[in-house]
This record gives sequence, structure tokens and C-alpha cells, in this order.
Amino acid sequence: MSSNRTGVRSALISAFLFAMACSSLAMAATRNVVLIIADDQGLDVGVYDNPVLRTPNLDRLAARGTLFTNAFATVSSCSPSRSVIYTGLYSHTNGMYGLAHDIHNQHLLPTVRTLPQLLKDAGYRTALVGKKHILPEDALLFDEELAPERPGHRDVAFMAGEARKFIAARAGQPFLLIIGYSDPHRAPENFGNTRPWPQVERATYDPAKVIVPSHLPDLPEVRRDLADYYESISRLDSGIGLLLDALRETGHGDDTLTVYLSDNGRPFPGAKTTLYDAGIHLPLIVSSPEQSKRGVRNNALVSWIDITPTILDWAGVAPPKGQQLAGRSILPILEQTDPPGWDRVFASHVFHEIQQYYPMRALRTREYKYIVNLAAALEFPIAGDIAASPTWQAMAARPSLGVGARTMQAFLHRPAEELYDLRTDPAEVKNLAADPAHRAVLERMRAEMTKFRSDTHDPWLVKQADQH
Repeated sequence: MSSNRTGVRSALISAFLFAMACSSLAMAATRNVVLIIADDQGLDVGVYDNPVLRTPNLDRLAARGTLFTNAFATVSSCSPSRSVIYTGLYSHTNGMYGLAHDIHNQHLLPTVRTLPQLLKDAGYRTALVGKKHILPEDALLFDEELAPERPGHRDVAFMAGEARKFIAARAGQPFLLIIGYSDPHRAPENFGNTRPWPQVERATYDPAKVIVPSHLPDLPEVRRDLADYYESISRLDSGIGLLLDALRETGHGDDTLTVYLSDNGRPFPGAKTTLYDAGIHLPLIVSSPEQSKRGVRNNALVSWIDITPTILDWAGVAPPKGQQLAGRSILPILEQTDPPGWDRVFASHVFHEIQQYYPMRALRTREYKYIVNLAAALEFPIAGDIAASPTWQAMAARPSLGVGARTMQAFLHRPAEELYDLRTDPAEVKNLAADPAHRAVLERMRAEMTKFRSDTHDPWLVKQADQH
């Protein structure tokens, strides 16, 4: 009897040890993902050569990963941009032509498969903390949606706490965690800075010291608006610090791919809703546990169309059948500075709000930007939050000052084609489309654009014949 008990005890101990070993192996094998999406943040991070803006947590994320100096959204509008991030398809392909709230109510096409669906089917536990802004709801069904109400999107400490609870409960199961902040999107007043936020030390800025970007006039109202915007970014940075701490303290600092980006450019005239660089040239920081080189500054031209392929590559999940992804994984180039073959990106805009129809397509290389305005007879629309901003109100009262280096007339009324030499004209002001000396460049980029639109099944392609 004693011998039998000993044998049973040994068997139980062996089973327990085997289970523990399997659990440890599973933990070691998990390839988790944290995707951090800022809302309306332009290329405004300390580590992106802004000596005024204080973002120590994003700076430390860049120090342990790769900072992309030439990363681009494909559209400078919230819902369409997020749809690209979640599907690996351009917004004119996936059906998310404009915003997904209130009367705007744009939707993904019913056949489109999203990143959360694909990883969930592969055994991942999925969660969204904060902002979704995509329709239909069943296209992004997460296992958990945390802090779903808008006030919670600015309570970055609460968001980090919700993320920590989700991460801590996922022992042995890989997870996809998406953090959708509202910072630094405009709030009804002062970017949400008018109230204190728990566990966040307020960071204020002197309007006299902020950096006025080239697409804005240097006015006192603009400087005060930028100072409020900077404060919102610093609050966002505090939340990212709490999130990174939660990852490390729950033991997932070494098995998690962390991706930080913004959906579109800063919420100021000449940036958000445009395809100029101020609207689509954005921050991207990627940190992989498998990197041997860290603190890399990568100059490849990459795009939000590459985010879904990158995450699927990390997770070892195949792309959806019948859904031809337009991008490619950036994991193979994380440790490189100037990888060959990454020298052009495309962009596509249709709507922001439903009454703001202004379809555009763009091709950007290292040397040139080519923009096709498919409804050039229309006046360029101003997004509601920008129109109500102190900056736009001040500019509208002084229209002779223009939109930075661009005249107000040129900003609101655009030709069918725009071509800019980015080497000599980074502000994209001198349109060379009618310049005979650039005829060959124009024709080459026209041909590339037509092929891109054909390859991505652009429903507006039929209007191309009307442009020339």
C-alpha cells in the first residue's frame, strides 16, 4: 500500500513538473503584441529632433528599438487611417472612406478581415483599451474592450491600469493589446488640459518657445494652441510610460513586440486631412525583443499599410485568403539604417466628415511628391475641429498671412495635379506640375499612380481620364 502511495505521489509530482515545464515553454514561446495608437499626433516627439517637447518615455522606447524617420500614414483622417492599420488595405480598397461616427457612418466592406480577427482565430487573446472608431462593430470584436467611453481615453493612468489587468491575466496565452488614446486630439477646450488627471504630472509649455511648423503662420494664438497641444502630448507620453512599466512588471518586456504610431497629422490647418507631409509624415517606433541592435534610426520609407503584415509576421499568422495585402513586414529591416528597396509610399483620401468630400491620391518618393486632386473644382474642406480651433480662427481673420508658406487661395483651391521637389521645397509650396523641365518626372509618377490605383482596385480610377 505504501509502495502504491509512493508511486501515485511520484506520478503526481511528475505530472505537475511536466505541466509547469509546458507552461514555462508556452510563456517562452508567446509572441505578444502591443500596438499603441496616438490620436492626431504629428511628428512631434522629443527624439524626433524637437528640443522643446518633453517625451522621455517615447524617447526610451526609441532607445530600445527602432525609430523610423520616414514613416507615413496613407490617409490623414482618423477612421480611414485606423482601417488601414487594422487591415493592411488602403481605405479606398477596404471601404472605410471616411469617419465612422454619428451621421458620417462609413463602414469597412463585409468581406474585409481585420488584424484582431486574424490573431483571435490563431489563438490570441485580444483587447482594445480606449478608442476604436471603426465600423461595423463586428469587424473588430475584441475579447475585451476596456475604457470604452471617451473620458477614459484621456485618463492615461486608468488606461494603463486596465491594460495591466488584461496582461496579468493572460498567463501562457499570447495576446494582442491595442491602446487607442484620445491625446493629443482636440477636446472641446484646450486639448483636455483644463482638468487634472490622476497619476500624471502636468507638463506646461511656454508659447514663446514652441516650434511653429512651416505650414502655420507665427501668431500668438497659434503659439498658445501649440503649447496646449504639446501638453497633451506630454500627458500621452506619461501614459505610455505607465504602460511600458506594466509590461515589464508583469514579465512581458521580453516577449512583446511594441509598436507606437499616430493615426494622422497634428490637428492644425495644413496638416490633418491633407496629403502634404505635415498630414501624413508621422512618428513610428518599433521595439522587438529579438533585436540585437537597439537605438536604430531607420530611413526606409514605410507606411501604415505595412503594420498588419508586420504584426502577422511576428505572430506567425498567414494573411487572410483572398485579401491581397498591399504592404510588407518591416521586421527584417528593424536593425538597418538604409535598407534598399524602401523608397516610395502611396496615400489616398476621400472623406473626413461626410460633407467634406475631397478625393486625393499621392505618391511620395525621397525626391518628389505627386498629388492627384480628383475633384479639383471643389474648395478644400476644413475639418470641424480645425475650423473651431483658435489657430484657424486667427488665420481666417488674417487671410493675407496664408497657411504658412502657402497662400490661403492656394490652400483652398487646388489644381488637378501637384508636383513638388522635396529636396528644394520641403514645405511643398512650388507646384512643378506645369513646369516643362519636370515633364518626364510628372509622366513617370502619373504612370506609377495609375498602376497603383489599378492594383488596389480604386473605385475612383474611372475619373483618371478626366484629369489630362
